[in-house]
Amino acid sequence: MDNHIVEVINVTREVAWLPWAVQYFFLIGLSVGGLLLSLPGYAFAREDWRALGRTALLVALTCGLAAPVALLSDLHQPGRFWHFYVVLRPTSWMWWGSVFIPLYVTGLLVYGWACFREELQAHGRVDSRLAALYRLASLGGGRNDALIRAAGLFALAGALLVALYTGAEVAVVKARPLWHTPFLPVQFLLTALAGAAGLVLVLNRFAAGNDRAVEVRANRLLAGVLGGVMLVGALWLALGLFGLDATHAEALGSVAGSEAWRVTAVWAVAATALPFAIAVAKPAGTGLLTGLIALHGAWMFRWTVFIGGQTVPKTGAGFYDYALPAGPEGLLGIVGTAGLWLFLLIALTAILPSPRRPAPAPARAPQAPAGTVAAAE
Repeated sequence: MDNHIVEVINVTREVAWLPWAVQYFFLIGLSVGGLLLSLPGYAFAREDWRALGRTALLVALTCGLAAPVALLSDLHQPGRFWHFYVVLRPTSWMWWGSVFIPLYVTGLLVYGWACFREELQAHGRVDSRLAALYRLASLGGGRNDALIRAAGLFALAGALLVALYTGAEVAVVKARPLWHTPFLPVQFLLTALAGAAGLVLVLNRFAAGNDRAVEVRANRLLAGVLGGVMLVGALWLALGLFGLDATHAEALGSVAGSEAWRVTAVWAVAATALPFAIAVAKPAGTGLLTGLIALHGAWMFRWTVFIGGQTVPKTGAGFYDYALPAGPEGLLGIVGTAGLWLFLLIALTAILPSPRRPAPAPARAPQAPAGTVAAAE
């Protein structure tokens, strides 16, 4: 009788969460961060924050409307989203997300309308063909700080629930030590705030008049948030390096032998420390550079967590290979989502009136010298 030895080395698995998921987590994070940055200027009526808050609110609205589209696409069969609402799964964070996202988007839209209501009413008084539509959109009212504050707090509650669910649904996966850490939801929120501040800096340059005061304040906010990102990252690394927590040590050990992951670690430090140093040293005149790097860092962090995390096998040795496809489930999907966001930004800035600026004081007529008047008499 022959004896045969069958050796099973590993089973290669395709990634379950596609780039659509990266786009969703990126956009919803920017939206939550933009909402948080808009609150001082609108919900708390800080006039010195109003210009930054307006740009941040554009970030929150455009990204918040585009994000659910990417999430539906990641379901592989978007028509199945209604299953969340006919089959109750209160033990699933993903199910809770199907409740929190509509709650947040609804609150965000009401909050955005309350904030822009004053501008809509003012534009309705201008002699134009669209004046009647602006008056209708404002519902006959102007600025109402109490309404803005109430809507802002409601949207904030929805934003915090979305931030909780997006972090928790990944962190609860015990089979992947890289994901299974309480630091992940915190890092998601901090990098989202950094990305939102970065997008505010970019839009301030191209769509908001390049306000120098907004640039300086957003750069300082960005530096503070990036400081928090580096602190959380250092704590995670310390727990793994010194073996203070078994899960963190296992997560660090699973990628310690990979040259690609070492390069990723160097990139992560550079993408965080570089804009931090620039924003601290020269907050004025550097907004476009720091903003683009911050956006890049926020997106790449999510790409590394989701796509990179899925290339680390749950069992076996080595790493799975992933090549970005060119079709809808890869590069085309990423470009399409970015195009949708850009369309929403163009549409919203075209519909909304430009913020009112005080009219220049009329020029005073030159006064004749007293002697000239006397001579004329």
